[in-house]
Amino acid sequence: MFEDIKKNKIKSGFVIFGFLVMLSLILYYICMAFNVSGPAAITFALIFSICSTWITYYNSDKIVLKLANARPATLEEDKKVVGILDALMLSAGLEYRPKLYIVDSNQPNAFATGRNPKNSVICLTTALLDKLNYYELEGVIAHEMSHIKNYDILLSAVVSVLLGLIVMLSDMFSRISFSKSDRDNDNKASVILMILGVICLVFAPLFGKLMQLALSRRREFLADATAVEITRNPNGLISALRKLDADTNTLNSVNSATANMYIVTPFKGKERKSKDLFSTHPSIEDRIAALENIK
Repeated sequence: MFEDIKKNKIKSGFVIFGFLVMLSLILYYICMAFNVSGPAAITFALIFSICSTWITYYNSDKIVLKLANARPATLEEDKKVVGILDALMLSAGLEYRPKLYIVDSNQPNAFATGRNPKNSVICLTTALLDKLNYYELEGVIAHEMSHIKNYDILLSAVVSVLLGLIVMLSDMFSRISFSKSDRDNDNKASVILMILGVICLVFAPLFGKLMQLALSRRREFLADATAVEITRNPNGLISALRKLDADTNTLNSVNSATANMYIVTPFKGKERKSKDLFSTHPSIEDRIAALENIK
């Protein structure tokens, strides 16, 4: 467990650095395409990339909650789930109490976010509170606490926000004509950087998505196992997963960049049972089988 936490911290650093480099190359190409001088393009790309990465690191949870249209939970309205959260804190060994947020939606689902356990958030939909019993809710909340305890939350939030930024830049500038960047410049370093920028611009969304999906699938199995350690009741989580998987309601506030953060895929239809490379989550059947092996 501690080894996985250490790996997640190291992996987060590499991912943030990798996205910073990728974003810098994309911005450099965009500047060159608009005939910005080499030194100015490099300066702008580095400053923008560093600032956007810094902002993402410290505000990824706020950005994700805004995208999800989440609101803070209240003790009066959500007394039952607040009680479950407080009870599980001791079992989970969390020093800090995660903030609790609610999303008004007919689809039962949940996710956790934040840059560390001290600044963590657990977000639940109203349908989750209405459709799950006490032990099922306990399993779901323990699962999200596991993401916090295992330091999954920083990695998933940063990847989601930075991937969304890169995809946005790619969509905006993927049709820029190469003719805009034709200029009398014999600087081989600039040419190489521009070629790398083009490659990143074209392939970054795909590479980022594949990395996001691979990280998401693996961390769900680990969070399921850790949730059972916290609750000592695999049946509650198993029953919750079956209910969430069977539900066909849509979650309007979700998008492709944040879908991997949820306990089950929020996109219903073909992807719900998909086991291919592009599925954001492992299949419910595989997750339940893994949980039953813990019994």
